[in-house]
Amino acid sequence: MRVTANMSALARSRWNEYLPRFLFGGVVTAFAGVMAKEFGPSFGGLFLAFPAIFPAGATLIERHEREKKRETGGHGRIRGRKAAGLDAAGASIGALGLLSFAVVVWKLVVLAPLWEVLSSATLAWFMISILAWKLWRAVRRTTLIRGSASR
Repeated sequence: MRVTANMSALARSRWNEYLPRFLFGGVVTAFAGVMAKEFGPSFGGLFLAFPAIFPAGATLIERHEREKKRETGGHGRIRGRKAAGLDAAGASIGALGLLSFAVVVWKLVVLAPLWEVLSSATLAWFMISILAWKLWRAVRRTTLIRGSASR
């Protein structure tokens, strides 16, 4: 699997598809702020880790893939679900990177200047995300090879 950026996907999206994403993200962020004010920043931080964009994005991915399949004469329900599932796998891998970012900031913020802490945390996020993605890809490839060999 090669990671690519598909700019044509932006042309397929309509402006009104972005509205639920921004609204949902804004509501989750405001809720996290209220929780932080009421119960403290570490409790509020738990809610900032919520994937504010993912639920809206997954439904849009599923719908776009279903519509693409419909244009070729199929119903596309399974294709849409698989595409949303792959996006969820990527979000899970990204969550591991986010966790590493948070741990680095948590442990180093009182020991070093903020720019060093954030630079280190960003590097940790990037390295852990890439490592987790490569590991996921290797495991997936091995599983696919075993599955086809047993048939």
